[in-house]
Amino acid sequence: MSFNFSHITDDLFIGTTPLASDYDGLRELGIRLIINMRFTRSPFPDPHHTPIQLLWLRTIDSPFFPLSIPKLMLGARAALETINKGGKVYVHCAYGRHRGPAMGSCVLIAQGYEPGAAMSLVADRRAVADPYTYYIRSRILKFAQEWDRETNLPQSRGVRREF
Repeated sequence: MSFNFSHITDDLFIGTTPLASDYDGLRELGIRLIINMRFTRSPFPDPHHTPIQLLWLRTIDSPFFPLSIPKLMLGARAALETINKGGKVYVHCAYGRHRGPAMGSCVLIAQGYEPGAAMSLVADRRAVADPYTYYIRSRILKFAQEWDRETNLPQSRGVRREF
C-alpha cells in the first residue's frame, strides 16, 4: 500500500489518502467504509465488484473554518453502522494529523470512549496525529456534548465525561 496509516482499534484505522490501487489492501484488512475528510480531493472510485463504501465529508483544516458538528455526527453514525455490521472503518485527511484524527476520535466517542481517552488513544497510536490542537480539540469536545445530548448516554449509563 502506498499510503501511511495507523491501526487505532480493531475497527478503526486513520491515515493519509489511499489511492484506488490501495483499496484491495484495505479490503483485506476488513475495511468496509472510507471516510474522506479532505476538502478538495474527492475519493477515488473503487472499481471492485463489491466496492468499499465511500463517504466524503468535505472539511477544511483551519482554525477559521471550524469542523462541522453535523458532518462529524454523520461520519460517526456511518462508522457505527459499518462496525455494527462487522466491518471496519478507515478515516483519512491529507496527512492524518488533524481532520482524520478528529473524525476518528468522534467515532471512538460514539463507541463509548470518553473524549480525553479517545484523543489520547488516537495520539498514542498515530504519532503524527494532533487531536489536541485547540481548534480540533474544541470540536471533538463539542461533538461529545452533542452526541451525549442526542443519545442520552450520560444519564442512561452513568457515563462520566471528562473535558
